Amino acid sequence: MNKLYTIKLDNGAKYQTIAQDNMNLKINDWCVIRKDYYLDYGMVIQINNNPSAGIDKKSLPRIQRKATVHDKSKAHENEIRAKSSLRKATALVRDSKLKMNLLNSHYSFDGKLITFQFTANGRIDFRGLVKELAKAFSTRIELRQIGVRDETAIHGGIGICGRELCCCSFLDDFSSINVRMAKEQDLSLTPSSISGACGRLKCCLKFEHAGYRQLEKTMPRLGDICKCKSGKGRVCERNLLTQEVTIQLEGGVPPVTCKSAEINVIKSEQRKVKRKNAYAELDENDAQLKKLED
Repeated sequence: MNKLYTIKLDNGAKYQTIAQDNMNLKINDWCVIRKDYYLDYGMVIQINNNPSAGIDKKSLPRIQRKATVHDKSKAHENEIRAKSSLRKATALVRDSKLKMNLLNSHYSFDGKLITFQFTANGRIDFRGLVKELAKAFSTRIELRQIGVRDETAIHGGIGICGRELCCCSFLDDFSSINVRMAKEQDLSLTPSSISGACGRLKCCLKFEHAGYRQLEKTMPRLGDICKCKSGKGRVCERNLLTQEVTIQLEGGVPPVTCKSAEINVIKSEQRKVKRKNAYAELDENDAQLKKLED
């Protein structure tokens, strides 16, 4: 019986593989993988005992064996070679005057392929560079462009929440994120407060969005007129997590904060439409916020 494993390489790249169950692989085990025409070397970071029926296992790379002491020694030598190749490749990029930033290099376990990951603004014609690299290293070359989120996942870091960045701790892929998610979570739309270390919208806006939408169902909207024990007024602030709202009472009385379950809402459909249109206008005109989106 085959199991599905997620492998992480020394350059941060990840892909899925299969292996016989009797190999008894565990998380953090290093292994040698047969991939296409070459052998690779990586670490098991995830085990899927019940893979989806839609996955074509025949097309996936196959783990050949758990790494031996000799394999680990050879892999260490490849890491040293990769650092040297990155310096040389960076010089070639500088000479070619291509507007790209090489991030790292990875030698396949058998040395038949060197993979360089890079970032760039837009598409890059690097065909000439590939020929120069192949000539310099006498092996097959692969240049792989990645996004700023992938780059941040490779470098790692700590978020403002005090935890390790989601992109390098548990997120396997990056879904599309937009400013409207921040609006629906009642967050400040200041770019610095909703953007992550990568300079794009925070990943947590996406995977927490469903939870906030569920909380939204039991809450009045900003601007709704409502009644509470202290009188009648308009909702000026709310906290979806604590299910509390702040009401600006009529007659100049100081605002009060109470639980949403303790108020009676008088719906104002006209105000909601205006607020929605204001959001649409912000989406179209605020270029600074738009730049944060994918």
